[in-house]
Amino acid sequence: MLLVDRIIEYDPGKRIVGLKNVTINEPFFQGHYPGHPVMPGVLIIEAMAQVGGLLMMDAIENIQDKVVSFMSLDNVKWRRPVTPGDQLRFELEVLQLRKHVCRMKGSGYVDGHLVAEAEMMARIVDK
Repeated sequence: MLLVDRIIEYDPGKRIVGLKNVTINEPFFQGHYPGHPVMPGVLIIEAMAQVGGLLMMDAIENIQDKVVSFMSLDNVKWRRPVTPGDQLRFELEVLQLRKHVCRMKGSGYVDGHLVAEAEMMARIVDK
C-alpha cells in the first residue's frame, strides 16, 4: 500500500519532504474507530518510512532489483491524532549513510504541528 502522495523537496542523500493527504476513503478508517476516525499510528510511521525509502533509492544502482528493508525504529513518539482531511507533511534527514545502510530522523506535521517523530534505520537488499 502506497501512503505517499507527493514529494515536494528532495536533496539527494541528505533530506526529503513528502506529503500524504488523509481522506475519509482510507480503508483503515472503517474500523479505527467507528464514529471517531483516527489514522493508526503504525500507518503514520509506515508513511514516514516510505518517504525515507524514497530518499535512499536514488543512491543505489539497479534499484529495480532492490527493495528497502527497515531494520529498526527508535524514539517513536505520537503527539497528536491524525484525522480525515489532514495533510501529513513528512520531513526526513539522513543521520548516517554507509553503503547500503542508512539512519534517518523523521518528523510528521499537520498544519505545522508535530504529530509524530521517529529515528529509523533501513538497508537496501536484493529482491
